[in-house]
Amino acid sequence: MLLLLCAFLLPAVPLLARQAASSSLPKTASAAKGAAPAQKPEEKTDVCQLLTRAEIQGVQNEPVEETKPSAQPSGGFMMLQCFYRTKTFAKSVSLALAAPDSARLSALTPREFWRKQFHPPELVEEEKPVAGKAPKKVEVEREEGMRKPRPIDGLGEEAYWVGNRISGALYVLKGNSFLRISVGGVPEESARMEKSKALAHAALKRL
Repeated sequence: MLLLLCAFLLPAVPLLARQAASSSLPKTASAAKGAAPAQKPEEKTDVCQLLTRAEIQGVQNEPVEETKPSAQPSGGFMMLQCFYRTKTFAKSVSLALAAPDSARLSALTPREFWRKQFHPPELVEEEKPVAGKAPKKVEVEREEGMRKPRPIDGLGEEAYWVGNRISGALYVLKGNSFLRISVGGVPEESARMEKSKALAHAALKRL
């Protein structure tokens, strides 16, 4: 069981960077581009306290049998994580908080990372078509393998859903930190989004 937990947790941070960096994201007007508010969660923040066992059970219809906190540096900030293991392992929930690293105040902050990933500079040149393939076919194939972040209204300062029909996660910006929430055991993407949004609303109240 410990090996399964490690296998579930370790890919969370690399997945965050790969999903955001690999997407061509639309540029939108947002407070994310402005100066960050003074909110600075500390590395000692207990992320597992952002969601209660009752809230997890209410969304997943499964009792939480264990919470597993962890923390590791990610670029210039800290990724504080909590894995809520439910009775049915596949329906477990993963919550991560990107928080400033007080030991590296001059490094990239979570808010700056968010701006670079979700509001990159507009490309000067359009993507060149792949030889031997029609542009429309290339676009369809790219969309099948990678879904662009979709803005979600009514959460934090900004929120995006990043994922596809198989898996996905909700990212929510607040102050100089952001949340990443993903739920397991839900085959329908629309249902995964709604469950993630419900948990995000609860977590933001305690952030």
